[in-house]
Amino acid sequence: MKYLKLIGITCLMLCLFNCSQDEIATEEQSNHSTKPNTSNAKNGLKPIGSGVMMQAFYWDVPAGGTWWNTVSSKVADWSNAGIDAIWVPPASKAQNGPFSMGYDPFDYYDFGEYNQMGSIETRFGSRTELINMVNAAHQNGLSVIADIVLNHNSGGDSEANPYTGGNTWTDFNPMSGNFYRSATDFHANNVHSNDTGAFGGFPDLCHHQNYVQDWLWKNSNSVAKYYRDVIGFDGWRFDYVKGFEPWVVKDWKNEVGGFSVGELWDSNVSLLDSWTSSAEASAFDFACYYKMKDAFMGNNLNALNDNMLWKQNASRAVTFVTNHDTDEIINNKILAYAYILTHEGYPTIFYKDYEEWLNKERMNNLIWIHNNLAGGSTNILHVDNDEYIARRNGYNNSGLVVYINNSNSWQERWIETNWSSTVIKDYTGHSNWEPTTQSGKWVKIQAPPNSYSVWSVK
Repeated sequence: MKYLKLIGITCLMLCLFNCSQDEIATEEQSNHSTKPNTSNAKNGLKPIGSGVMMQAFYWDVPAGGTWWNTVSSKVADWSNAGIDAIWVPPASKAQNGPFSMGYDPFDYYDFGEYNQMGSIETRFGSRTELINMVNAAHQNGLSVIADIVLNHNSGGDSEANPYTGGNTWTDFNPMSGNFYRSATDFHANNVHSNDTGAFGGFPDLCHHQNYVQDWLWKNSNSVAKYYRDVIGFDGWRFDYVKGFEPWVVKDWKNEVGGFSVGELWDSNVSLLDSWTSSAEASAFDFACYYKMKDAFMGNNLNALNDNMLWKQNASRAVTFVTNHDTDEIINNKILAYAYILTHEGYPTIFYKDYEEWLNKERMNNLIWIHNNLAGGSTNILHVDNDEYIARRNGYNNSGLVVYINNSNSWQERWIETNWSSTVIKDYTGHSNWEPTTQSGKWVKIQAPPNSYSVWSVK
């Protein structure tokens, strides 16, 4: 979430499926190697984790109700490029109505059909346009990941609160007629006097209340089941999971299934790994993100030698270079994509990077490399300030060797491959070498300045 923007807007206004666990669709092999779990594909959709996820929005996408149509127009091209799932912004009506990016949820069941919070449509469009977008994605084999905000709500009316002795903005009367809320459903209440997950002064949902659990995931008409069965969502990105216990995600997922990933914004690998175990879900690999920032912004590729979630548990790691909250890796960003698209974990690419900021041909090439060559466990072969070389050992494919060069000149190195007396080539086209590996599997490869090469069997 763009926290400062959201807090500012909100404070101003207050003053005035039956899929079974489509987990990352990878199975852990020895040394953290992964492969797609094709058993969880449903209805002709690509197995989540067999390709690459697209974050299909950015902060402040155009207002005016056009975004669902924009996404619909792109899903065929994304699918052809090797995308297997799209992650879309919070889809339901929020306090800031036609201007909200959705992270201040008010009515979980209003997808752009009720005249409340200043508009009928959401910022992204109407309910019909949302369902058309989901259907278009499905027709092109893509799963659709819903962004779910469960920690806090916004836009309630003021009411006397017996637990605080004053008035709080906790009286929620959504026009959909579903999931009315009052002070008892938030912290503080008769269950907890406070909650460490409170965020930005917003009313903070209490997940220990049976009523809240029933409406969020347990009832036949719960938010989770409505999103899955009526709208057609296939999985979940849980916002701000630091605000509530991991069992919430686990219970939600166990009730309705679907791929699940949490936004645990923390670089501590042990914390990320522990959360994924407790939640039985994946997490965005913020440890990897910050190490890439150190490597590419700090011009020291040695940082890539440090620990990351994908090294700890690749089957639970969702890697990324940029998202709607943060875009700090600016120098040689394509090198960061070369890193995540050749390494373990489930990589996510960012809409603006793909559609506007970076070379789409190079991005498509890296997506193809990820989907066709980047299998098996990983061995780091060389790392220093300017150079990084790693080998993927292959799983139902030949594997690859990636050479990232952050210096201003061509670099060459002898490395040990898995291929004996075999002709190899650079699948990026950056080098025209086609060397033959020695009988002992050694070969000399090269990489251009401030760029990369990816080598595999010709």
